[in-house]
Amino acid sequence: MGPLLLWLQDVAAVTLLRARRTLLRAAILFCVLVLLLWVSIFLYGSFYYSYMPSVSFSTPVHFFYRTDCDASDSVLCSFPMANVSLLKNGRDQVMMSGQAYRISLELEMPESPVNEQLGMFMVKMSCYTTDGTVVQSVSRSTMLHYRSNLLQTMSTLLFSPLLLTGVSEQKQLIEVELLPDFKSDFYQPAVGAVIEIQSRKVQIYSAQLRIHAFFTGIRYLLHNFPVMSAIVGVASNFTFLSVILLFSYLQFIWGGLYPPDQVRVKVRPSVMMGDSTRLQQRREEARKRMHSSASTPSKKPQSLTHDHFNQTDQSLLCNSSTVPQS
Repeated sequence: MGPLLLWLQDVAAVTLLRARRTLLRAAILFCVLVLLLWVSIFLYGSFYYSYMPSVSFSTPVHFFYRTDCDASDSVLCSFPMANVSLLKNGRDQVMMSGQAYRISLELEMPESPVNEQLGMFMVKMSCYTTDGTVVQSVSRSTMLHYRSNLLQTMSTLLFSPLLLTGVSEQKQLIEVELLPDFKSDFYQPAVGAVIEIQSRKVQIYSAQLRIHAFFTGIRYLLHNFPVMSAIVGVASNFTFLSVILLFSYLQFIWGGLYPPDQVRVKVRPSVMMGDSTRLQQRREEARKRMHSSASTPSKKPQSLTHDHFNQTDQSLLCNSSTVPQS
């Protein structure tokens, strides 16, 4: 039972060690995957924020006119004008350079006898840059929609409860399309616009300047298919970062798939064995000559023997230095 218990303990210890290693590797892999996913989402969000402009922008238009004259018969002293800023928070541009925008003016006008008798009138808009240079100017005509006296009477009777309670009003929303395809210049972007109503008898409740972007290409896909675009973008970033991380791991941890060539001098085993055999043979021959010279008298046996060994070693060193390299 003793060896069996020891074997079971060893198996349990090895299994526990493997389980801990596996759990540690899984935890590290999970953390790396979460980090890659977070970086992928951050990269896609940064790209979307910098590449996609605002879809629409609306700002109120407050008209002003001169009051230093004797106005009579509901005639103003000057044309109503308004200066509208095309910047967000006074610094960020509303319109991105190169992007097509549709700019329109929405007028809320009462169905008063003055406006009905006014007929057509002109609306002019001039876009300017930071130095006051006018980059584009346009004029458009508009008027109230025609409604006959019978139709006005019937609608008044039908909507009289709403009109009496103030829920509804006798007014019309007139939308004037000023610029259907406006593109702001990169070097001279438009930062403001001057809007002028060229009529002294016009009556207006309120006005809104609306800017709407028309997307094409990648921006069209990002705007109309945001979920699918986000999935594809994040998945692409995740795959790209994973491949980079994998190759980096192989390069710096395992030495890479294709490690750099190293210049090495390789000595063939046959050459080394041949040199050692020749060295041994020459040493044996030297010993035999030494013994033979010791048996016969000579003048300088020691110097001959010493010189002989030196010559033998030098010849072997020269032979080993000429080993071919690969």
